[in-house]
Amino acid sequence: MKNSIKAGIFGVCVGDALGVPVEFNKRETLKTFPVEDMREFGSWNQPKGTWSDDSSLTLCLAEVLIKGYDLEKIGESFVKWNKYGHWTAHGRLFDIGGTTRHSIARLIKGESAKFSGNIFEEDNGNGSLMRILPLAFYLKDEENIEELYQTVKEVSSITHGHFRSVFACFIYVIFAIELIKGKNKTEAYADTQKTALKFAEEQGFNPKEIQLFDRVLKNDISKYDEETISSSGYVLSSLEASLWCFLTTESYFEAVLKAVNLGDDTDTTGAITGGISGIYYGFENIPQEWVSHLVRREDIENMCIKLENKLFPNHE
Repeated sequence: MKNSIKAGIFGVCVGDALGVPVEFNKRETLKTFPVEDMREFGSWNQPKGTWSDDSSLTLCLAEVLIKGYDLEKIGESFVKWNKYGHWTAHGRLFDIGGTTRHSIARLIKGESAKFSGNIFEEDNGNGSLMRILPLAFYLKDEENIEELYQTVKEVSSITHGHFRSVFACFIYVIFAIELIKGKNKTEAYADTQKTALKFAEEQGFNPKEIQLFDRVLKNDISKYDEETISSSGYVLSSLEASLWCFLTTESYFEAVLKAVNLGDDTDTTGAITGGISGIYYGFENIPQEWVSHLVRREDIENMCIKLENKLFPNHE
């Protein structure tokens, strides 16, 4: 699909920027005062079109992939972001999750990116899921599912090494790849369920862990009521919420606003939903007014073009 990289990455950044001003707002509040457009200031007191760590780390990963896959270089890029504001909207950090902060501190001390991530059950925030999308473009032609899983596992584990975070990223990447291939939503979702469950069984993954994914993998997440969808920073909630928002709407505009108006971790739910929605609906269906407000949009666009040339060389 032409421009799917640009569509996916702008999809992440726009969804993120819509959510930044209302992060931590409760769902009830947003029912009364829903986000309907790009806002400014709010929770982080940032100008309109400012994106957060979700987009920064997505852009760091995408930039490294232009030269090819190199785990240590991805880790170095995260350090540059943390220390020097690389790929931040305004040259400085204003938001970082605890698990990500601890893991990057290990990288700064010289630990390899292979071993820097937190691995305990309580370390299952959404900090690797929010930045994993560029791997879908990189792995779109990978026929070996074990290789694909291994790569996702490595990149998630730079910060989030627990199986649950890794498997959530794996499901999301598989789903994004199905969309990149041009499948419709229903088919992409059914194929993702089949692939993930079959792989989990073949690998003998812990059934108790896999069971936690039943709402996404064995049932149909789109059939659940909004009250049962959590929009907290827990990785499983973020995966469920983003798939739910995407599968229950008919446009990029509708999907990301639904995501942000769930409240709580608004920027991340917006970013994760925005990535798959961007790929599916195409760049031209992301409201151009929102794109025009995006901070550093030319830098983002240039980076997307380079990655597109690298991974989709046959496009005109």
